[in-house]
Amino acid sequence: MSSQQTPAPARRPIRELPDELISQIAAGEVVERPASVVRELVDNAMDAGARGITLRLMGGGTRLISVEDDGGGIAPDELATALKRHATSKIGNLDDLESVMTMGFRGEALAAINSVSELTLLSRMDGQPTAFALDGRTGEIRPAARAVGTTVEVKELFFSTPARRKFLKSDSTELAHCIEAVRRHALARPDVGFAIWHEGKLVEQWRVHPGAAGLEQRLADVLGEEFVAQSIPVEYHAGPLKVMGRAGLPDAARSRPDHQFAYVNGRFVRDKVVMHGARSAYEDVLHGHKQPAYALFMQIDPTLVDVNVHPTKIEVRFRDSRAVHQAVRHALENALAAPRSQNLSDAPTDAANELTLKNSPAPKALPESAAWTQGGMAFERPGPSSFSAPAYKPADFVRPRVDGDRAMADLKALWNPPEHNEGLSAQERPAPAWPKAAHQPPASAVAPTETRDSPTAAWPEPAPLPEGDWPLGRAIAQLHGVYILSENRQGLVVVDMHAAHERIVYERLKNQLNAADGEGPHITSQPLLIPATFAATPSEVATAETCAEALEQLGLEISPLSAKTLAVRAVPTSLAQGDAVELARSVLAELSQHDASTVVQRAQNEILATMACHGAVRANRRLTLDEMNGLLRQMEETERSDQCNHGRPTWRQMSMRDLDALFLRGR
Repeated sequence: MSSQQTPAPARRPIRELPDELISQIAAGEVVERPASVVRELVDNAMDAGARGITLRLMGGGTRLISVEDDGGGIAPDELATALKRHATSKIGNLDDLESVMTMGFRGEALAAINSVSELTLLSRMDGQPTAFALDGRTGEIRPAARAVGTTVEVKELFFSTPARRKFLKSDSTELAHCIEAVRRHALARPDVGFAIWHEGKLVEQWRVHPGAAGLEQRLADVLGEEFVAQSIPVEYHAGPLKVMGRAGLPDAARSRPDHQFAYVNGRFVRDKVVMHGARSAYEDVLHGHKQPAYALFMQIDPTLVDVNVHPTKIEVRFRDSRAVHQAVRHALENALAAPRSQNLSDAPTDAANELTLKNSPAPKALPESAAWTQGGMAFERPGPSSFSAPAYKPADFVRPRVDGDRAMADLKALWNPPEHNEGLSAQERPAPAWPKAAHQPPASAVAPTETRDSPTAAWPEPAPLPEGDWPLGRAIAQLHGVYILSENRQGLVVVDMHAAHERIVYERLKNQLNAADGEGPHITSQPLLIPATFAATPSEVATAETCAEALEQLGLEISPLSAKTLAVRAVPTSLAQGDAVELARSVLAELSQHDASTVVQRAQNEILATMACHGAVRANRRLTLDEMNGLLRQMEETERSDQCNHGRPTWRQMSMRDLDALFLRGR
């Protein structure tokens, strides 16, 4: 049976495409939906110096998009030129393109929009007696009435390309996308007012906010007061790069990345470098797959960023992406590092609820109401048969068991056992990571056994704390061996002691590793008796050769056996039982995409987080008041102590007002 051959297609001559078809092809890149038209027209209005922009929509933007501004306007003899392809006033040569600071510059948006809709351009310059309107289909120019500025009307979008119109969603969905497009512009320009009308009804309006406080007020208007209340300011300078804005607190993380806004020289961008840098900063303070919320505004020399990457101008390319990544990461890390407990000292308190902790000694005994005497109601201390927290046993606390001499050395130095400090004076001994009285009988919710029979027995007197105003207050009890209860000026603080101590140990381990002498911190590795070989791609081989030093810091030794084969000769000690080939492939893939130092630091932090989790105090360990207060003081001084290494909160504040509401006091 003879095989059937596909006939060769008929040859077509090479010819130039008509201008209208060229514009319609370009519209496929620039005009995706009504929101794309809104973005381009608002860009032009802002470039024209507008201080007020009004958007009017019908049918979600499919039937009408009208953008009105009070900018400089367009000269009558330039109206027809404005609708031609690649016609613009923004640039004139290559130098202008390489240092462009305007929102638009490609000169193809109006021509592309005109090719798939019915467009009318109405404009008036200052000093002109009248405005002029241009019909995009016929090219006719006629006098019209309008104040100084420009109006662009786009009717029946995609009428000439019905197939494109079938891909549009419902009117409400398209309206939401149009509002989002304007919202992105509004965040970056608090000095410009915006109004959005749909079907004759005002749906959004953001007024002008001039001055230094304008940005924060615009953020509150657009993203809500809650975002500003649950975020912290960001300001960072690194050479020619400046990063400012607000970063959402880890507690305010969202399930979707819908509150992530990044701007480069006023332009909203979706850049992988910026997004990865921001995510890296939140890496060890977010729980699970939560997404951070932030609004970052970057100012950079325009010659160091290429905005001519994508027709929609939403993507950029940095000349030094590593510097940008590090700047974004460090800006957010520095903002998130300060413990939020420090803000409690400045928080307002009701005069009636003032606890007057400042400059007062530590409590020496339980208050009278807590001494199990309430006249006439015959409350007694619980006897042996009553419920009580489980008694502390030394076996309840498990010392860390981590492989590797370096890991154990770090942990020994962290805990500072007394035998290592013998012969030193009290001033010379390093401060312990946990208070020394770790095995004393607890001062918990139950008094010591020998005084339990006395209904008015006082608690054992703890060592007095230094005088001052402690943001996290003073410990008063331990609950079920898990939580520490503390009172401060605002009310009650509940602390998860394991999560809090885990963060303290983790941050101290990081500081010790970063302060290591020599060429740099390394993760201990274990050689493999038989090297694991695997077939590698050219990219993997090149990465293994160029990033050999980074691999060594990660505890990996990967060397090429041939042009297509790699051998894994050593792996990190703590991962010796894992799949060496899979580990090597994943590390090489990440090194090829991200900066080597970022990958090394992330891997080191993951190992340190595991060590800290094993090294932190366990639940059900009964603590004395000294130990509890020692933990609270360390939390106030430790960076990122508001979350544990896994992103869980370490403490919660309940104000006196919250407590009064629970018991309906004052009602």
